[in-house]
Amino acid sequence: MKISYTGKLEAIPAKQRAKLDAKLQKLSKMLERRGEKEAHIVLTQERFLHKAEITVNAMDRALVGIATDADLSVAAHAAFDKLEKQVLNLRARWRDTKRVRDKEADGAKASASLHPVAAPSKKVQASAAVAAKKSGRKQVFRVNHSDGSKPMTLEEAMLEMEASQDYLVYRDAQTDRLTVLMRRPDGHFDLIES
Repeated sequence: MKISYTGKLEAIPAKQRAKLDAKLQKLSKMLERRGEKEAHIVLTQERFLHKAEITVNAMDRALVGIATDADLSVAAHAAFDKLEKQVLNLRARWRDTKRVRDKEADGAKASASLHPVAAPSKKVQASAAVAAKKSGRKQVFRVNHSDGSKPMTLEEAMLEMEASQDYLVYRDAQTDRLTVLMRRPDGHFDLIES
């Protein structure tokens, strides 16, 4: 890591400067491993108060640690501590974001490539997607009864069900029972009452 100082460099003792340089080298390892990083340290003084500002550009962001103290080396180390917290938060955010491919979409593409059909209709594409889902690992979908939805009639459920939905679970307004409305491959519906 390239470290450049601006301000009164002689105010920091050599041992404190070497410690700060070593900490910045360690910080550069926590950042991106490729490329050369640069840290810019600005040291200023206003009356009896010293101010240290450390700036590092990493992961398309400018990370800045600013601290003031009566002692310049204490201010520099406090600015480094603030900068280190920012780097750790940035790494945690980068690490915790999900970068997972959609396996269901990949499975549908694979099944479509295995069974080529000349000019497939929407019904054939939908049934191929359902077959791809059935051939994979079994999934359990849980119904949330406390979602606050109001009971509906059969006609309302049929209107609520979109063309892309295969089933709809709802509470019947007349019987106050849990009911499942399923779309059959021929376009008609099956009604399952509990």
